[in-house]
Amino acid sequence: MKHILYLIVLFSFSTVNWTVGAETNNISTSSTKYEEELNVKKLILEHLSDSYEWHIFSTEKRDITVHLPVILYSNETGWHFFLSSKLHNIDNNYKGFGIATNGKYKGKIVERVTSGEETRPLDLSITKNAASLLLSSFLLIIIILSVANSIKRDPLKPQKGFAGTMEMFILMINNEVIKPAIGEDYKRYSPYLLTIFFFIFFNNLLGLFPLFPGGANVTGNISVTVVLAIGTFLVVNLTGTKKYYKELFWPDTPVWLKVPFPLMQIIEIVGTLTKPFALMIRLFANIMAGHAIVLGLTSLIFVTVSLGTAINTSMSVVSVIFTIFIEFVELLVAFIQAYVFTLLSSVFIGLAREKEKEKDRKELAVEKLSEPTSHLEL
Repeated sequence: MKHILYLIVLFSFSTVNWTVGAETNNISTSSTKYEEELNVKKLILEHLSDSYEWHIFSTEKRDITVHLPVILYSNETGWHFFLSSKLHNIDNNYKGFGIATNGKYKGKIVERVTSGEETRPLDLSITKNAASLLLSSFLLIIIILSVANSIKRDPLKPQKGFAGTMEMFILMINNEVIKPAIGEDYKRYSPYLLTIFFFIFFNNLLGLFPLFPGGANVTGNISVTVVLAIGTFLVVNLTGTKKYYKELFWPDTPVWLKVPFPLMQIIEIVGTLTKPFALMIRLFANIMAGHAIVLGLTSLIFVTVSLGTAINTSMSVVSVIFTIFIEFVELLVAFIQAYVFTLLSSVFIGLAREKEKEKDRKELAVEKLSEPTSHLEL
């Protein structure tokens, strides 16, 4: 599995084209680029959305950009593999494909068919968020394996430095979150929940780092949070006990609330579906809002340029102070959101196992009560 992951990452990034010093005349001239007033809304939305390239930074005449692999399948022409740099030309056209500038497919690759209509091909391209996801997962695997090897060399020796910090996080989440919420069979779910915690936490931190390979809005992307929430939903419902399903489809309520109209069943099922929805929206909204606030505060420096030197200088100072403050808050939010997602996932799993544990305790109590009787009989 490890070798397969290496091959996937190497394949993805071996096709990456680093465009350093490329002229940007085909997009906009440098004069109009700096004379136009900064569009804050467009800046924030472009950062929060996904793209087919990873823009590093720009100078007056040049862009430094990582162009990513484009993988498309057309019903008319079949498979196509090329770099996103092919789409950045004057005609915005390469082999009949281009990036839509407006409409419902805005920002997405579309195919221009002979009738003049724009249709969406099957798009399996490595976008900015997908590339960041692969890179962060690869880095996280290396970090966790290095910490595991460090602990294995001398398990009884207290760890120091980075390995000690990681051990502290692992023990804290495992002993103070997972174990109390799930109970005796917590070890069965610890690998999944610890993976979720470190994946979210690491991507949150990487998103706060402004330079490559950071700056991507991975956990602020609704597609990523949907997959994470579905993962927890499947774990909860595929490992639930018989009592859990009994309470779901035949809860312990008056019969007239269950038949002929299944009111309680509907309520229970809706409650089951709202749990992953809450996980998804909470993580998505908090991370997206953090990115938007930081960009909005930073934009104050450029928006107030036309208001004069005095106002621009004072607002620049205010912008820097508040941006630094929000960045420190976001560091805390990065941990809190990973912690809350893991905590709620643990609670949901524990609720699906709770009835079985109560049954076991009752059976154990009956056995203990029956033991003195058997001794007296002897």
